[in-house]
Amino acid sequence: MSLLDIKLPKSISRALNLSVDSPWRQQVNVLKKLLKKSRHTQFGQHYRFDEILNNRRIERAFSEGVPTHDYNTIYAQWWHKTLEGQTDVCWPGKIKYFALSSGTSEASSKYIPITNDLMRGNRIAMIKHLLTLRNYENLPVRSLGKGWLMLGGSTDLQKGPGYYAGDLSGITAKKAPFWFSPFYKPGKEIAKTKDWNKKLEYIVNEAPNWDIGFVVGVPAWIQMCMEMIIERYKLNNIHEIWPNLAFFVHGGVAFEPYRHGFEKLLGKPLIYIETYLASEGFIAYQDKQHSKGMKLLTNGHIFYEFVPFDDKNFDHEGNLVPNPNALTIRDVEEGKDYALLISTNAGAWRYLIGDTIRFTDKENSEIVITGRTKHFLSLVGEHLSVDNMNKAIQIASEKLNVSIPEYTVVGEPHGNFFAHHWYVACDDHVPADTLRNRIDEALKELNDDYAVERKSALKEVLLDVLPESRFMEFMNLKGKVGGQHKFPRVLKGKILEEWKAFLAKEVN
Repeated sequence: MSLLDIKLPKSISRALNLSVDSPWRQQVNVLKKLLKKSRHTQFGQHYRFDEILNNRRIERAFSEGVPTHDYNTIYAQWWHKTLEGQTDVCWPGKIKYFALSSGTSEASSKYIPITNDLMRGNRIAMIKHLLTLRNYENLPVRSLGKGWLMLGGSTDLQKGPGYYAGDLSGITAKKAPFWFSPFYKPGKEIAKTKDWNKKLEYIVNEAPNWDIGFVVGVPAWIQMCMEMIIERYKLNNIHEIWPNLAFFVHGGVAFEPYRHGFEKLLGKPLIYIETYLASEGFIAYQDKQHSKGMKLLTNGHIFYEFVPFDDKNFDHEGNLVPNPNALTIRDVEEGKDYALLISTNAGAWRYLIGDTIRFTDKENSEIVITGRTKHFLSLVGEHLSVDNMNKAIQIASEKLNVSIPEYTVVGEPHGNFFAHHWYVACDDHVPADTLRNRIDEALKELNDDYAVERKSALKEVLLDVLPESRFMEFMNLKGKVGGQHKFPRVLKGKILEEWKAFLAKEVN
């Protein structure tokens, strides 16, 4: 039996009817639906959603009448009420689930509201995504009816006063529809396990009993899991135990830096499918086999605004300025970086999600993730993005034939000038100077501003090669071990101090 052949509930089937309207018209309709359903909430009453709905230029009235929020502002003003058990705060009803998210740099957990409407929207997006597999060439149909190994957070959620909290992946698995149960691995019992190392051990033990067609998760953790299975059973590659493995569904971080090491574990090529599923909602997915970007979900449950990622809209720390220039999908341009503002059916309103994206194909609403608003380096005007860093790592690893599963970069003083300090995870033998030079040269080719500043105030590039285990140990100490956690690509502030203290302690 194939997933594509399953008879879905009628409510889901009706919702899958695809609109032929333009992305702009779809987005206006989404905004209207969000405002109508939430107009009687505390938030909707405060910001006069009824008046916005009566305005002919609804999107303009919305942006002029409702302020932008980051997590701290919306939590302090509104979301804290939902944790206290109040109803109808930013979305109708009582919030019973919260996704715990610390991103990649925040020290304390964020409580992101999860509603039944949001979960339903995410499920519909997932089904739409599955249906796009019909467009793929030489689709391995046999693999479609096999197991899905989803490496995510524990489904044993934390119980608060009137709510449950945990990783979005854990909440999603716990509330998975009944028709998905036969395909879901590692299964409900293993999925409850909170200890990440124990969970991996259980998965390795059960691996010979499963017939896996899909693996789903963050590349670093999927790669680690497959390495453990190969080592335990003395395999040459993962396909010796899972011959029907054909798909890798990934997201959260760019896959390219991991590709070289990942493909060493395979016996045959996989179909790679990128998704953009955040704690706040399902935003985009790759709908064509060789697409360079992901299709933005414009006809779903999220209204998007796009803030040009420049000095006019963000300060030097990556904080959004008051009253930024926020564009709708009709006004964006290809090739420019934008920070995402989202409004959702979980009560996020003009919410800065923290990611930056770039349109690769405006007509088809295709995007790529280019980084984070606070994960970039521009000490002296080099404007180095995470996208630049990922590409440089990919180029260097391919030229030197080494695997680089993790890295992070620090900006620091160097005499009267400045330097970039790279910390790179690599268990293959590679001289640090050779790797440093490869990365530096690649960045000069990729980024003109970087090339100019390397002749001026950016005087030095430093690089330390560390075992991958050091990165994992630090994540473990931070309590960020698991399927949804990613190592930050740029370290600043408190987490940088903790990283340096960790390395110094290891040396001593």
